[in-house]
Amino acid sequence: QVQLVESGGGLVQAGGSLRLSCAASRRTFSSALMGWFRQAPGKEREFVAAISRSGGSTYDADSVKGRFTISRDNAKNTVYLLMNSLKPEDTALYYCAMGRGSAWNGAYDYWGQGTQVTVSS
Repeated sequence: QVQLVESGGGLVQAGGSLRLSCAASRRTFSSALMGWFRQAPGKEREFVAAISRSGGSTYDADSVKGRFTISRDNAKNTVYLLMNSLKPEDTALYYCAMGRGSAWNGAYDYWGQGTQVTVSS
């Protein structure tokens, strides 16, 4: 069974940075597309970024493009989200997910519990 555990969230001032981590308890982690999503209070879930199994291809939502960077370390079964130039509107619960196939906009079968990111002004 696949388990995903996020960490690295916290409180940061606008303009600051955070790096989120998602550790997967699966030996075949390297074969899966991974993605980051977020959900702010009163809003629906929003796609943030995704990365291919090899790390060679990434896709970023327009709202975070140029500020957030997704990466992975398959040797550590871990995917990261580096968030720079944070804005108050980035405040949300961030969670990672494992994709079913290779398409970033396809289905994601496994989800973590999330880590809270709060950006103050």
